[in-house]
Amino acid sequence: MASDGDQIIENLRALSEPANANSDVQSLLIRSSALVSCLKSLNRAANTATKTKKDETTAARQEMDQSHLGLQNLLYEKRHLEREIEKCRQFASVYQDIPLYTLEEFQGLAPEEARTSEVLEDDHQLMLNRLSFELAERQRLDLKRRELLQAKEELLKQSKVNTNTLDGVKGHIDALVKTASEIQKKVDELIQPLPVPENSTAMTIG
Repeated sequence: MASDGDQIIENLRALSEPANANSDVQSLLIRSSALVSCLKSLNRAANTATKTKKDETTAARQEMDQSHLGLQNLLYEKRHLEREIEKCRQFASVYQDIPLYTLEEFQGLAPEEARTSEVLEDDHQLMLNRLSFELAERQRLDLKRRELLQAKEELLKQSKVNTNTLDGVKGHIDALVKTASEIQKKVDELIQPLPVPENSTAMTIG
């Protein structure tokens, strides 16, 4: 397009040269008007192309800015996640202070599905399963302990009832013994020794 414009300008310049001074003015005017019209058409086309390229450049710049902003957001999110991961790695969880069954005890006591070869090869899953097993065992032992405590309380209650009953029976026995003793004493007082006849021995022998 630039070369076409240069050619038109050269043609216009040629029309103004002294060699064309004696040429027909009307003919020169027509030729110059045609060249100017072509030049204006080229100028409009150049402006349109420039505007199109400018719009394309603006759109590309906006897309690039948007991509850059998205990249910055991703980098920010990445740094945030890295910090959170580091915090998690440095976090001292309570499970680290919990006395767990040893690995050998876990392998010997835990359900088979909790200690498969795949689990034993995965340290994270293995720790989760060991913690779950530890929780289940502690709940089972706690339930057993509460059952034993309840049984102990029942035995203590029954023992207290038995003790109270025994004390009541003992009181009754003591009262009966005392009553019997008093009755025996009165009977002894009422009964006088009978006199023995002199010939009782002879009569008994005969």
